[in-house]
Amino acid sequence: MTKVLVLYFSKRGNTQKMARLMARGVESIDGCEAMLRTVESDLPDAEKPNDVVVCEQDMIDCDAILLGSPSYFGNMASPLKRFIDSTGNLWFSGAMEGKPAGVFATASSLHGGQETTLINMMIPLLHFGMVIVGLPYSEKSLLYTQSGGSPYGATHWAEMESNRSIDHNEKQLCLAQGKRIAEFAKKLRTT
Repeated sequence: MTKVLVLYFSKRGNTQKMARLMARGVESIDGCEAMLRTVESDLPDAEKPNDVVVCEQDMIDCDAILLGSPSYFGNMASPLKRFIDSTGNLWFSGAMEGKPAGVFATASSLHGGQETTLINMMIPLLHFGMVIVGLPYSEKSLLYTQSGGSPYGATHWAEMESNRSIDHNEKQLCLAQGKRIAEFAKKLRTT
């Protein structure tokens, strides 16, 4: 079974909803399993996680990773960054090298730093030696989205009160990204 770690932090539940869509995309590929994981938070007013909290072994055991976060000033949320910063021995050992990786994000405003958050999340994955997999423009929702999505990864515009639902194009991009990373992981695992 090809395992894709869908690792996220969600303060208001929007990034979690995206993670669940990513997991559905992953599991639409025969022989692929999504490992849905989150991180502990010390941020005020963050919702309690109801998914399993990630451990370093999950990173080792996966064949690919999808990393998701709300955008905080164009960067990933500190709870997710804190976990990534604690995995230096994975970098040192090369445990993540060659595995495909993708990123996804949410933000409160339409121009709230989603793309810089995606790029900033790619940096530690590149340091791990992972292979970044984006979304190609053959995904037609990239051409028609008026809210979230980019070739760097799926995004969602949640609005200021975090009450805007994931729209059709955003949903399609999440499903497509999960499917795409699973296909890459499966191909790399069999070579």
